[in-house]
Amino acid sequence: MVARINTVAFKGVDIQPVDVQVQISNGLPAFTIVGLPDKAVAESKERVRAALHALGIALPAKRLTVNLAPADVHKEGSHYDLPIALGLLAAMDVIPKIEMEDYLVLGELALDAGIRSVTGVLPAAMHAASNDNRLICPADCGGEAAWAGEVDILAPMNLLQLINHMKGTQVLSRPEGKLADVTSGHYPDLSEVKGQETAKRALEVAAAGGHNMLMIGLPGAGKSMLSSCMPGILPPLSPREALEVSMIHSISGDLPEGGLIQTRPFRDPHHSASLPALIGGGQKARPGEVSLAHRGVLFLDELPEFSRGALEALRQPLETAQAVVSRVNHHATYPADFQLIAAMNPCRCGYLGSPDQECTKAPRCGSDYQNKLSGPLLDRIDIQVEMQAVPVTELSSSGGDSSQIVAERVGQARSIQAERFGKASENISVNAQVSGDLLEKTMVLNDPAKALLTQCAEKMKLSARSYYRLIRVARTIADLDSVYQEEIAEKHVAEALSYKRINFQ
Repeated sequence: MVARINTVAFKGVDIQPVDVQVQISNGLPAFTIVGLPDKAVAESKERVRAALHALGIALPAKRLTVNLAPADVHKEGSHYDLPIALGLLAAMDVIPKIEMEDYLVLGELALDAGIRSVTGVLPAAMHAASNDNRLICPADCGGEAAWAGEVDILAPMNLLQLINHMKGTQVLSRPEGKLADVTSGHYPDLSEVKGQETAKRALEVAAAGGHNMLMIGLPGAGKSMLSSCMPGILPPLSPREALEVSMIHSISGDLPEGGLIQTRPFRDPHHSASLPALIGGGQKARPGEVSLAHRGVLFLDELPEFSRGALEALRQPLETAQAVVSRVNHHATYPADFQLIAAMNPCRCGYLGSPDQECTKAPRCGSDYQNKLSGPLLDRIDIQVEMQAVPVTELSSSGGDSSQIVAERVGQARSIQAERFGKASENISVNAQVSGDLLEKTMVLNDPAKALLTQCAEKMKLSARSYYRLIRVARTIADLDSVYQEEIAEKHVAEALSYKRINFQ
């Protein structure tokens, strides 16, 4: 007789159902796990044996075979411990076999029969809900699993509680959904940034339309501080977006306190980050920073200091909003719909253009430093602004509008965009995502604006990509006007053009 337990394998954010088949047969005593298990899965037999021993349950002196089907899919992770243990208990008639076939099970076992948290519970719970399964997961993960919808969830703290529930001697209640602590991250207010009105306006346009942005300026001009203000002016995540973001962080294993993420991610990796750390990959094809910043902001400070390979690898996620990780035995696709906010000095020493401070290698040092950024990468950055040093006289002045006031304007602009694109496509919510026929239908320029754009595009030798990205920025600027604009006007195109190109020295 074979006992069966349902569990899953992860391929990016996609779910691969796995059937855990347990057979107890006559023969020499052995405990074998087959079905392409990795080291963590192969070691689960020792954790299972110890956990059952802690409950006073001895494995029979027979041949125990555990098959993880389909056998040609690589199995990795510690979440197979609990399914294997329950399969053995079902095969030994300790718990009912028929009832267990309705559950999808994940969990790592401790040697004292405790059930430890594992990654990927939220996407597994959503898979269970869509397939009318019930779910068994660790108690620490019950808070995130509860957000998957109307699914019957058991979240025991240890194996004994689960066995007693299955026998009817104890009742486990459904866990309550948890929210991540929104006070864990603190970002400066936009009013704390002195001067830099052009850069502040550009940041507002970028936030309103979901555009990528690059700031270049002398050290201390406020580039990093201005970038860190971005989360404070972005609208909150919608329920759907919160689930998307939380699923990625659940698979990555850094979902805070097992709760649903409420705020947009802000990721700021160091410039020493490797290509797998930035894009995704590694031995287990984990999500990288571009995916962890999904629906949020990826801030890259000192952009030219990143490795050339890592920077060029950004081009595909910026264009497709996906990060594809290909390995010999792995092929995973992660969502990567993020806003790139980047900052850089004009040269390595940082003071190019400053008569008193620039080094003796100027201007060649500036061109060599800035040429680390390829044309195709810059072509994908919609807004590019230069930032000069703030005069001392402005440091004591008012910082202008607060993040709350700017966030209200950004929210109004995004509401206009959501209304504009809501009927056309549920996957498009901001101007930066629009392409093809929808762009031509929704982003109409009046005659003066069209003439200005055509003239400047010819003089600046803009690529087709830059041309359409410039139209998207102009549409966002029009949406930020206090009165809704049906057509893009000449002033909107003119402002968009002012953000288009940095004249590198």
